[in-house]
Amino acid sequence: MNARACLLFLILSAPAAAQGFAEMGAPAGDFALPDPATVLEFPADHLPHPGFRIEWWYLTANLTAADGTEMGAQWTLFRSALAAGGGEGWQSPQLWMGHAAVTTPEAHHVAERLARGGVGQAGVTPEGGFRAWIDDWRMLSTAAPGEDALARLALTAKGGDFGYALDLVAEGPLVLQGEHGYSVKSAGGQASHYYSQPFYRVTGRLDLPEGAVAVAGNAWLDREWSSQPLAADQTGWDWFSLSFDGGGKLMGFVLRDGGAGFASGTWIDPDGTPHPLAPGALRAEALERAEVAGRAVPVAWRLRLEARGLDVTLRALNPAAWMAVSVPYWEGPVRVTGSHPGRGYLEMTGY
Repeated sequence: MNARACLLFLILSAPAAAQGFAEMGAPAGDFALPDPATVLEFPADHLPHPGFRIEWWYLTANLTAADGTEMGAQWTLFRSALAAGGGEGWQSPQLWMGHAAVTTPEAHHVAERLARGGVGQAGVTPEGGFRAWIDDWRMLSTAAPGEDALARLALTAKGGDFGYALDLVAEGPLVLQGEHGYSVKSAGGQASHYYSQPFYRVTGRLDLPEGAVAVAGNAWLDREWSSQPLAADQTGWDWFSLSFDGGGKLMGFVLRDGGAGFASGTWIDPDGTPHPLAPGALRAEALERAEVAGRAVPVAWRLRLEARGLDVTLRALNPAAWMAVSVPYWEGPVRVTGSHPGRGYLEMTGY
């Protein structure tokens, strides 16, 4: 899904009962709601949608060092609005939050940034084709004229003990999730607008406490916006983005509600053709749990998708990949074995 994560206005507002994980099931009020008739347009939809309450630019990368060590990197920018409507400078209702992380088999490094909109500290603009930033963290388009603005990106971030500089080149098309970019998240019809660029080839450098490490690999960018993406009884989710050695890909999620939950996703052919999954077609079973930050968190999963002959096991590269941020969650790279070997990323909230 990425029904994805931790929105800043939720951190600043008082908790309410029965509003879904992080109050993402709260009524939309005066904010816009996703419309299945909407046709996504690019490059316009790479930019913010201020009429909606919440939005994110979310990139995860599976990386390998020259010695074969597997690693992962995350760069995320969240936009959230305190109120519908506009405003300039300090009157802007837009708030921004950034998360960056690097995961190795032995360590998980995390940093968070918070910013107000309207004062130049953070934002997303068409400047240079596309520019997203918060403080000195950057996601910059390096696309050639005529290319999609997200076809080539330069990505930078740094925390107290880590940093990275990565170059990304898309080797496939943008993928509309759900039905033409309209992604349903519950039996009650909560939804988001959602698309991905899951075909990045990555080269660059991680700066770790032990020194700089040259890396290469693949990355996946998710773009999503909504105003009420969850039902009030949905307490968290398990989200999977998997790239298989055969070239196919899978985005899948399970939204937990205390019962059977709501599972869906998209199968993506090697050429980028998406095949939306019927609710419940993807079956996810937690196999092993580890104690992480005082919580019992699933760190090994079995995923099955009968229509594609998929039966795989996912194992966390580092079970301790806990995002100790304002609204904490688990996020890290996974190895995939079974019918469709590969690797990917796993996000889990609400534990």
